Amino acid sequence: MKLIILDRDGVINEDSDDYIKSPDEWIAIPGSLEAIARLNRAGVKVAVATNQSGIARKYFSINILELIHDKMTRSLAHVDGHIDTIVFCPHGPDDGCECRKPKAGMLQQIADHFGCDLNGVYVIGDSLRDIQAAQTAGAEGILVRTGKGLRTLAAKPSELDNLAIFDDLSQAVDNLLNNA
Repeated sequence: MKLIILDRDGVINEDSDDYIKSPDEWIAIPGSLEAIARLNRAGVKVAVATNQSGIARKYFSINILELIHDKMTRSLAHVDGHIDTIVFCPHGPDDGCECRKPKAGMLQQIADHFGCDLNGVYVIGDSLRDIQAAQTAGAEGILVRTGKGLRTLAAKPSELDNLAIFDDLSQAVDNLLNNA
């Protein structure tokens, strides 16, 4: 295990159906930052792939998104953690891009960044589109119950059959590190 890809909203930070539109609205899920720091200490590269259609919807700008990511980065530094790369899709669901999950464009961008393929790479998300993107890219999906995770589970999609499911990022990371 050399690389793990994380969704952002609902995995690292609290999610909102009204979008995370400012740094003040970005609130880490308890234990998530420490989980990323544990991955860092284990020598695992950590990437974030996040749909940010709020940009296309004009709810916030790319500059605001950068400020939100700066807050996330600073918060991680307080627990001696870091993210190696962040990619985002600024498009709306009807824009027809190749990067928006459930398509695998962002995951492939991360693979290209690290010069690797995604076989054996874990993608941790809270929604069906995270899992679908992982499956399309040839990666291993993991679902967490935080964020939209419980709603995703309640829908009982077949893509979740035989999928690893954990309460939160901290529990998922502990399991991965203990079984590495």
